[in-house]
Amino acid sequence: MKEIYLAGGCFWGTEHFFKQIDGVVETQVGYANSVTENPTYQEVCTSATHAAETVRVVYDPDKVGLRFLLKMYFAAIDPVSVNKQGGDVGTQYRTGIYYVDPADRAVIDEVYQAEQAKCSELFAVENQPLENFFPAEDYHQDYLDKNPDGYCHLPLALFKMAKEATPCPD
Repeated sequence: MKEIYLAGGCFWGTEHFFKQIDGVVETQVGYANSVTENPTYQEVCTSATHAAETVRVVYDPDKVGLRFLLKMYFAAIDPVSVNKQGGDVGTQYRTGIYYVDPADRAVIDEVYQAEQAKCSELFAVENQPLENFFPAEDYHQDYLDKNPDGYCHLPLALFKMAKEATPCPD
C-alpha cells in the first residue's frame, strides 16, 4: 500500500470523494503541517496552527496509480483559489499535495505541471513533503457517511464521477 496526503478544502467532502475511488483502501481526515503538536479543530480554525485540513489517502498501487488520484484531485478542487474552497474560507482550507515518499515527487510534479498548463492563472496548490499529520477528532472521521445530509462544499456529481471512474495503475 502507498499513501498520499491531499488538502482540498473541508476534509469532510474531500475524504468522501476519495473513498469512492476503486483502489483507495483507507482514508483518514486530519491536520497536516501544523506548527502545533496535535491541534484541535478549534485551534486549527484560528489559523494559528498553520495546519491544513487534509485527507490521508491509502491506496493499492496495483489498482490505482498516483497519477490517476492526482487527476481526480484536480477535478475536485479550485486550484487557483487561495485559502478557500467553496464557501469555506481560512488558511485551514488551502489546497495542498503532501507526500511521504520522495520517489512520488516526479509524478506529482508531472501532473501538477500538466494541470497548470491548462490554466491561465497561477495555482495556489502547495506541493511539498508532509511535515506532520495529526488525525482529526472522531466526529470528523467518515463524517458524510455518518451524516449523509451534512454540509459539503463539493457537488454531488463529483462523488458519482469518482465512483464510476475506471482507475488505472501508473
